[in-house]
Amino acid sequence: MTAKQAAAAPLIDAELRDLTHRLDQDGVIGLPGAFSRDWVKLLGADIDTAFAEARERPGGAVGRGPHRYYVEIHPEQLRGFVDLVSHPWITAICEAVLGADYRIVEVGFDVPLPGAVNQPWHRDFPSPEETRTGRRLTSLAINVTAVDTEADMGPFEVAPGTHWDDGADFEHGMFPAKAAYPRFEALAQRKYPRMGDISIRSALTVHRGTTNHSAKSRPVLVLGVDAPGAGNDAQHDTAVTGDFWRSLPDSVRAHLHCPIVGKLEPITQKHTIEGLVMGEG
Repeated sequence: MTAKQAAAAPLIDAELRDLTHRLDQDGVIGLPGAFSRDWVKLLGADIDTAFAEARERPGGAVGRGPHRYYVEIHPEQLRGFVDLVSHPWITAICEAVLGADYRIVEVGFDVPLPGAVNQPWHRDFPSPEETRTGRRLTSLAINVTAVDTEADMGPFEVAPGTHWDDGADFEHGMFPAKAAYPRFEALAQRKYPRMGDISIRSALTVHRGTTNHSAKSRPVLVLGVDAPGAGNDAQHDTAVTGDFWRSLPDSVRAHLHCPIVGKLEPITQKHTIEGLVMGEG
């Protein structure tokens, strides 16, 4: 049984132009009130179940710093998967930025636990040629918080506009030198999304999780979407069962290029980010 999610109105053309312009300029946009709180409570319950399972097996929950984890899951582990990927704000922005044939390549979640510390400033992978020279984004990360974010919970911090940084001098193309931190700190914006809000960003926008001073965890869903040929699917093992595939609307199947299997196998995360393991230091 799932909570009923009321249908959202499609974005009008002027709204879509404004949002894509802001995404181009800042590398991140927020869309408040996209989902009901009841819907998000179910999302949080599914995350809790998957997180507990992942922590019981090797390679299930990957460290992103002290007391901070990432877990990749299969689409059918989320009861609200179709609601998520069919939301008209998400589909409109993905089409506008990545093209009509965009692909869903990743479903997962981050969990900063109590005691999580500042991450180093980073982007999630090196900037591709299309972005560096063609100024074209080839992937987007969509985030949905499972809780109301409070100031002491280690909010996400982002440096707007840095998705266009070349990054040639970043370690592994991802980690700027500490000498550059003052620039990111001057640009930094902390985000305090509430249950039901979504954000859409370029994973190239330099960002970090901050110290969680609270006694609460701050789980956040991650949906990764690529333009055709972007190649981030090679880092992920998304799969669906035949029954789940047949239950999906054609509009969702068109964007979900993944194996159809008889039985789902737990995912051992491939996309480890070694520079995050120890925190900022």
